[in-house]
Amino acid sequence: MAVIGTRGYPSFYGGFETAVRKLAPYLADQSWNVTVYGRSADLEQHSDKDPRVQVITTAGVENKSLSTLSYGLTACLHAFWTKPDVALVMNVANGFWLPLLRLRRIPTIVNVDGIEWERAKWGRLAKTIFKIGAFMTARFGTVLIADSKEIGRRWRDEFGRDCVFVPYGGEAGSDHSLEDGLSPERYVLVVARFVPENTLPEFISAARNLARDYQVVIVGSSGYGGHLEDDVRLLAEENENVRWLGHVSDDQRLLALWRHCGAYFHGHSVGGTNPALVQAMANGAPVVARDTVYNREVLGNDAAFCLPEGDEIERAVRRVMDTPSERKRLSNISLERVQQGYTWEAVCAAYERELRSQAEEKSLSEVTK
Repeated sequence: MAVIGTRGYPSFYGGFETAVRKLAPYLADQSWNVTVYGRSADLEQHSDKDPRVQVITTAGVENKSLSTLSYGLTACLHAFWTKPDVALVMNVANGFWLPLLRLRRIPTIVNVDGIEWERAKWGRLAKTIFKIGAFMTARFGTVLIADSKEIGRRWRDEFGRDCVFVPYGGEAGSDHSLEDGLSPERYVLVVARFVPENTLPEFISAARNLARDYQVVIVGSSGYGGHLEDDVRLLAEENENVRWLGHVSDDQRLLALWRHCGAYFHGHSVGGTNPALVQAMANGAPVVARDTVYNREVLGNDAAFCLPEGDEIERAVRRVMDTPSERKRLSNISLERVQQGYTWEAVCAAYERELRSQAEEKSLSEVTK
């Protein structure tokens, strides 16, 4: 089987890459021959790389607008030639190339991700491309996977396609030491890509006041520079209580930050089930989340939510930081919710069931031709 549409294996860039790092070795354990397509510039040498996973790098255009489309095309062309039993395709932008795989009778399992055409970070052309890619995915994808039930509802209403619900998983970290200078339960944490829909501008506003009384740790970057990185850099330079760590690729280091924080603010608004949120929950982080249907689906209605406004974020975070019983309550909610289907074992098993079902159906159809 082949995985198309991520930055490769092992890669630590985002949610798709995290899923592949968990899924590829799991599938190898289930006797699959696993090939992951990737981009050579984004693959990281790492000690936990499974030698059973074949990595194929293809060519593409390295820029914000064309990278997904171009790398997806070259990966699909290679898969067209090699003809794997089944392909797991990430991202609806690759919907443009699904007819190639169908032409070769390669069944496709497509993770549709979030509602990309509603993300503020994309311009009009990119939003149009994603929307057309979604129509193509609905038309040519064999099985669609949505990481949230709400995303599945949107696809049923807008495209007339049902999706299989498979979320992201979380894992508890080891006893990795905390960053030097940080005090357990006395720092506020945010982990996010620097885009407006992740509520970064509003959190920066809240952080200016929160930093008077607590340490504030910011993890993430835009990947392309820009004004949000400039704003966070200036905030950290002006206030010794603010620490910007940039992109953190060390899993255990990041899990330790979630495990020991006093409050984790999760501002993602349009992406369905967010991998960072599930990882935070698996490590018992007391979560304060932007009030969205997606975050309520994952956390449940008893969690702490706030509006995407600086003063509202500050108020909600202070309530958690100043109330030990509330921190404990929210931590327990996180740990309990993860066990309700948001573990990597459950997630990988669900993917494997769909892949095996399609591979067996293809094999049967070839025998009976």
